[in-house]
Formats: sequence, structure tokens, C-alpha cells
Amino acid sequence: MARQDGVITLEQAVESGMTAAAVSRRVKCGEWRRLTTGVYLRADRAVTAAVSLRAAVYAAGPGAVACGPSAAWWHGLLDRPPQQQWITIPTSRSVRERDGVRIRRRDLDWVDTSASRQLRVTGVPLSVLEAAVELRDGSVLMDRALQRHTSLPALEAVHQRHLGRRGSAAAGMLLRAAGEGGASEAERMLHRLLRRHGLTGWRPHVMSCGFEIDVAFVPERVAIEVDGWAWHRDVERFNRDTERQNILVNAGWHVLRFTWHHLRNDPEAVLSQICRALPRRS
Repeated sequence: MARQDGVITLEQAVESGMTAAAVSRRVKCGEWRRLTTGVYLRADRAVTAAVSLRAAVYAAGPGAVACGPSAAWWHGLLDRPPQQQWITIPTSRSVRERDGVRIRRRDLDWVDTSASRQLRVTGVPLSVLEAAVELRDGSVLMDRALQRHTSLPALEAVHQRHLGRRGSAAAGMLLRAAGEGGASEAERMLHRLLRRHGLTGWRPHVMSCGFEIDVAFVPERVAIEVDGWAWHRDVERFNRDTERQNILVNAGWHVLRFTWHHLRNDPEAVLSQICRALPRRS
């Protein structure tokens, strides 16, 4: 129970030498409390996000694993737990749907699952792919994972193993964007955004201080720099971009930086920041 955030199943208790009656006595005397059918929590433990996820997976029975955003959070790829629990169970079984728990039925290969802190979860590559297509800022999650936790070949391999699954097409598009780096496509997205909203007076690829600015409103001295996926940038590139931005600012440019993720996930916020940077036009 200590290794499982204070959670234990009836099956685990019996395997440890207890009887079902002994479990019932612990519940009646207030030492344990029942979370759901066959899953218990020590009374001195709070019902945390980790406890709730464990209870959902354990209650789903043999072969159940945390998946998608839940697994991504469990692996430390998300800062906050998702609002609902994402669970995969084998196709040969069914469980009753519960509020706050999303059940998917499919058979997973052993290579796509792992045990982490006494809980079965999908492996990092599959967790990243599934969470990326379910979350509004899923591309940011994938970018962060590629920087530290997995590789593009690993993501592409797991994608090929699960072609046709829910979200497969969207995942394929994200993988292509990640592989290309995204900078060129981000520029095209920015151009489309500016044209769609009728902003004029901007020019692409303007030279200043020996640097090429991606998009510039020259009279207003507003420079817009566009970045691709962060995992493509090494330390040398980061330092060079920082020096470049400082030089432009000292030369009187108001520099705005946007990433592929900003332009894809929140274009309205991008447009709002650009409009605020431009002096009021007559």
C-alpha cells in the first residue's frame, strides 16, 4: 500500500494472506475506505489525482492500463492531471462506464506498455501520440517529449504499429510537422493569418542589422520572428537567436516571437499580440 499511494485491491490483499472478511473488518472499523468495487484506500491517505488514477485502472481489472493524457501525466510529461481518467482494457472484456473515466477497448502489444510506480501504463511513445491528438496544446507536449523523453523514430514506429486507431491521421500530421521542424510552415501560417484578418503593410524576409526578419512592419518597426519545433534547436542556435533579438531590439525594433505551436493552437492570441504592438492606424 505504501508503494501504491495507500491503495490496495481485494485481490492484492488476498494474495498477501488476508481474507475477504478481514478486508471487510478493516473497512467497518474505519482503517480502510472503499473507493470502488474491490479497491480500497488507507483512511489516513487523501484521495489525490494519483489515487484516483490507480483506482480507475485497478477497478478496470486484468490487462487494464492508463493511456493517453492520463499516461502522459503519469510519465511526467504533463504538469497537471487530465480532468478525466483515460483507461485501455482488452477487447475481450467490458467494464461499466463511470463518471470521469474514459474506457477504450483494444489489445496492446507488450512493447507498448510498461509498469511505472506499481501501475500499468502505455509506454512513453504511445502515450505521447495519444495525448497529443486529444489535448488542445498536444503539439507542445510532443515537442517537449522529443526534447527529453523519446525520439522521432520511436514515435514513428509506434504510429506505424497502430495505424487506423482513433486519432491516427492527426498524429501522422503532427509527426510530419515535427520531422520537418515546422519553421517554414509556421511562416506560411503567419502569412495566412495576417491576410485572413486584413492586416496590411507587412513584408516577409526584411533585412536589418545584417539579419533577415521573418515578417516586418517596417514603418512601425515591428519585427516578427517565427520558430519551429524546439527540439530542433541546439544550444548554439538558441544563443545565436538570443543575440540576434538583442541586436534588433537595440536598433529600435519591437520584436515578437511565435512558434509553430502558437500559430496552430492559438492563432487569435498571436493576432491580438501583433495588433497591440502596432501603433493605432488612422
